[in-house]
Amino acid sequence: MNRTQLKRSSILRMALSGSETLEQGEHEESFILRAVKIAAVVALYWFISITMVFLNNFLLDNRELDAPLFVTFYQCVVTVGLCWLMQLFAKFFPGLINFPSVRFDLKTSREVLPLSVVFIGMITFNNLCLKFLGVAFYTVGRSLSTVFNVLLSFIILKQTTSLQALLCCGIILGGFWLGVDQEGLTGSLSWSGVFFGVLASAFVSLNAIYTKKVMPAVDGSIWKLSFYNNINACVLFLPLILVFGEVGRVASFSRLTDLSFWGMMTLGGVFGFAIGYVTGLQIKFTSPLTHNVSGTAKACAQTVIAVVYNQSSKSLLWWTSNMMVLGGSSAYTWVKSREMQKTAPRGPQDSAKEKLLPGEKDNPEV
Repeated sequence: MNRTQLKRSSILRMALSGSETLEQGEHEESFILRAVKIAAVVALYWFISITMVFLNNFLLDNRELDAPLFVTFYQCVVTVGLCWLMQLFAKFFPGLINFPSVRFDLKTSREVLPLSVVFIGMITFNNLCLKFLGVAFYTVGRSLSTVFNVLLSFIILKQTTSLQALLCCGIILGGFWLGVDQEGLTGSLSWSGVFFGVLASAFVSLNAIYTKKVMPAVDGSIWKLSFYNNINACVLFLPLILVFGEVGRVASFSRLTDLSFWGMMTLGGVFGFAIGYVTGLQIKFTSPLTHNVSGTAKACAQTVIAVVYNQSSKSLLWWTSNMMVLGGSSAYTWVKSREMQKTAPRGPQDSAKEKLLPGEKDNPEV
């Protein structure tokens, strides 16, 4: 009898240990699968973002075609076309593609119009900054977005900022001025590019503020907002292209009938559309804070690639300016994330969410 009980207990222990091993194996497998998915999403974000910057730089640096407004206008046209295609695919393949149904409504378009004006300024000055400064100095040249976020939030929204966040802004400002000084010493600094970079930073901050105000008009859908924004932009760009005399430059362009040129232009628009998707995807699989850290690391890699590709020689202080800008931006994101976690109402679910996804509630880049 004792031997029978002993056998039964040993079999039971083996069964239990076997189930524990199975559960552990399943847990490890799910962890590995999630890690692979996150790595794939981050790699996709890096690839699309870096490729888009270099592709835009190639299109804007074309000496035969000096028409940055036309290039930006065409990318907006491509985005509108892709929004329409995506909603069509979502209609026929609802299980595979999730995209909101977008139909043009004049009332909604008028409500989005103020944001569209800011949006035009943002993408135009952003492209002009890239055109005049190049990829290597682009990160520093357009680094004041965080500083303008603090400034404009205080002026427009009456929001105050903590001392820690202001210190981070001071580091960014120091890095910006050091970068301008060092780039000037190399003889390759474009003051026009610096001016457009400052304007681009200001409009990025304004875009974030106005986006929050306009979101209710599009039912909180970022894709609907993109659709209306780009339609409005297409219309608003036409008189600007005429006023700045780009119609004649485009008409006299020698490669106007070259399919490879239009292929590159279309590809630039596709990558511009895709960056919105992969940004959301990276935030979904990680967190807004992790997305910002990933973006900072990407900007650093982008700068290194540009310097190596152009076979440039940069001083230690030049690299220091880049590290100050990137470090200050990352520190600001971390400080704001911690501040929001402290002020948010805490409950059991909030606590668990913060442990799993730190900074999920805070997305400074939106």
